[in-house]
Amino acid sequence: MNIKINHLSKVIKGVTVLDDINLELTSGKIYGLRGKNGSGKTMLMRLLCGLILPSKGSIEIDGEVMGKDISFPRSVGALIENPSFLMEYSGFENLRILASIKGEIDDQQISNTLSAVGLDPNDKRHYRKYSLGMKQRLGIACAVMESPELIILDEPINALDEKGVELVKHIMLALRDKDALIVVACHDAEELEYLSDEVFNLAEGKLQYGKAPI
Repeated sequence: MNIKINHLSKVIKGVTVLDDINLELTSGKIYGLRGKNGSGKTMLMRLLCGLILPSKGSIEIDGEVMGKDISFPRSVGALIENPSFLMEYSGFENLRILASIKGEIDDQQISNTLSAVGLDPNDKRHYRKYSLGMKQRLGIACAVMESPELIILDEPINALDEKGVELVKHIMLALRDKDALIVVACHDAEELEYLSDEVFNLAEGKLQYGKAPI
């Protein structure tokens, strides 16, 4: 997969949230996004997922322009901000419902993914009874369960204990080695540097060359 972000800007209610962003991203790499809250990281992730369209410029994925040739990336998994699922269903049931949309994976693969993020696939508790850490793990499982070509993770280690962080790092590196293109935002500068092949710094909606403040 090859993604080209060409002179991309996003303006909301007269405020420029992203300003003339130019990037090229390729498969088999983890790209880190660093910057303060409000720097534009989450907005850029929403644009990459096709959840919103740019005010100016374009995003091309393998030569196809988002919002013109395609509405969304053809193969994408994302965790952006807080995960949200059906409250009265278990984690496994929630993932099974979502997996049925494409029909690409079976129950065993769902179970394997839940185990990989440290959740028990046989846990019958409803999602509403999950702790914050369990909800975060389920959100990550949802993003990666179909082994998409593009994976977008916004603060994936939030609310996770040390073991959970290690599991997420292992999953991300394994998917990268399978040629996934991963974009991750993380407030932990040390973890971001460890995980990423390349780190982009955002400040006030602009790419900064040099380290942006966290």
